[in-house]
Amino acid sequence: MVLYDLELSGNCYKIRLMIAFLGLDCELKAIDFLGGEHKEDAFAAMNPFCEIPVFEDEGLTLRDSQAILIYLARKYGGEAWLPTMPDGLARVMQWLSTASNDLARGPNDARLHDLFGYDINVDLARRKAHLTLSIIENHLKDKEWLELGRPTIADIACFPYIALGHEGGVALDGYPAIRSWIERIKNIPSFVAMPGLA
Repeated sequence: MVLYDLELSGNCYKIRLMIAFLGLDCELKAIDFLGGEHKEDAFAAMNPFCEIPVFEDEGLTLRDSQAILIYLARKYGGEAWLPTMPDGLARVMQWLSTASNDLARGPNDARLHDLFGYDINVDLARRKAHLTLSIIENHLKDKEWLELGRPTIADIACFPYIALGHEGGVALDGYPAIRSWIERIKNIPSFVAMPGLA
């Protein structure tokens, strides 16, 4: 099991966190992102989109953090992290879509601008971030977890870029339910942090 990794990537961190929660052994191969290693032929052969993470397990190569979460949950986590029943599965999957879209174009884009210098409309990203956070805050007001009353890959998928929002000027001061949810995730046994997360 190998993860082609960047320590500061929230998408890579999702996979490291899932691996930790599942108690799996995985080799981490750091990619020199700033040096452009992800655009070299050897990496592009694994992922022609030239994006990280890339994950290998028993001859299978996967790109996209949400797909990797699904694979790990189904192969190694049983029903705990991703149910097979259609209603529960769909409820979890809708949050993976939120992570790939609303959170990626909101707090993640703001962080890419502030932390990595990406040429992004940061005001628009922050507005999108707060719109999405307001929806999630309202959703979590009477829930401990995003779905099913327990931690699932929905929580793992959404967690990093919400919790790292401060690195893109997206403060969580006005979102007490989200802050409580973040603390619950940090208290799951085997939780591991990343730079930017205390």
